Amino acid sequence: MTTLRTSDEAESPYAWTRLWVALALVTIGGSGMYSMAVVLPPLQEEFGIARADASLPFTLTMIGFGLGSVLMGRLSDRFGVIVPVLVGSVSLALGFVTAALSQNLLQFTAVHGLLIGVGTSGTFVPLVADITLWFTRRRGIAVAIVMSGNYLAGTVWPPLMQHFIDTSGWRATYIGTGVFCLIAMPLLALALGRKPPAIAELTASEAATAQARGALPLGFSPASLQALLCVAGVACCVAMSMPQVHMVAYCADLGFPAARGAEMLSIMMAFGIVSRLASGWIADHIGGLGTLLLGAVLQATALALFLPFDRLVALYVVSALFGLFQGGLVPSYPLIVREYFSPREAGTRTGTVIMATLVGMALGGWMPGWIFDMTGSYRAAFVNGIAWSLVTTGIALFLLYRARRWVPREA
Repeated sequence: MTTLRTSDEAESPYAWTRLWVALALVTIGGSGMYSMAVVLPPLQEEFGIARADASLPFTLTMIGFGLGSVLMGRLSDRFGVIVPVLVGSVSLALGFVTAALSQNLLQFTAVHGLLIGVGTSGTFVPLVADITLWFTRRRGIAVAIVMSGNYLAGTVWPPLMQHFIDTSGWRATYIGTGVFCLIAMPLLALALGRKPPAIAELTASEAATAQARGALPLGFSPASLQALLCVAGVACCVAMSMPQVHMVAYCADLGFPAARGAEMLSIMMAFGIVSRLASGWIADHIGGLGTLLLGAVLQATALALFLPFDRLVALYVVSALFGLFQGGLVPSYPLIVREYFSPREAGTRTGTVIMATLVGMALGGWMPGWIFDMTGSYRAAFVNGIAWSLVTTGIALFLLYRARRWVPREA
């Protein structure tokens, strides 16, 4: 049986250098996601708008991020990872500067969706898909480190931007952020010029073999397997976003100060970084599908713990557990894509699944609020999150069963 050769550059010092560059780029590109967390109050005050209206730019940013993930993935597959990174840097720079010049909410919102959201996607999916091609034995931890840049951005950018907003105003801060993205990101992208070994080492014969083996991944058509992964991605992120979006409101309903809920959210995100790194190590031992199953079961367990425990100390502990359990779910999808699809399609396939997870985050942010309005309590919303996690669990179990029985066809 013919197998794919692995270049000497895989797992090499250069591969690790490339990984740290990718982490830096994801962290810088994440400025587009987290800028709204600090600009919302001054935006609301200057434009004289309601809090719900001031939240619209974030919604459009996530939509742009999701749609841009597919586009940037395709660009990465066709032209290499540098192209989407450069497109992302220019989009972010134009977006921040143009948003700073906006005169009303409509202009500001449109810029966030069309430029900032799409620009953020240029430094996420392409870099995650690319790093899967540079590692073999340590692929799981490599993906986890790069994807941690998203959480790291949430740690770095809000306090940094808040400092400059307090001293120089939000418009000057936006312009400065845009200029920084335009300068720093292309310079870092210079380190990404080499072709990934998983693609560079394919001969014509090996490419034909890979195509034959990947024609029916796990016995499915590629489109069918992709669809199952997208459903799993939507389901796990509907469940994941419930505590992330509604923790502060939930604490307020229980009679605790909103600041306590914000602290729980911060703890949740901090433990999410730990979870993301730990899950990468786990994935290197049990594979992407096993990690997805483990994460879905643990996430459902953590959500269930919110039902009997509503004391302050208990909520801190459960929030930490939730962060510790859910951080590895999303990184498992690029690993599954890399395991069962052609490396030449890594960007497009990964981008499509990541878009599905973002749809899940958006739906999961809205749905608990609707359930609360219908029932007057968040208990049913937690049960709803558990049910969605079980959907992901079922799909992961089914795919693992197929993986044990599936024998790839020889070329």
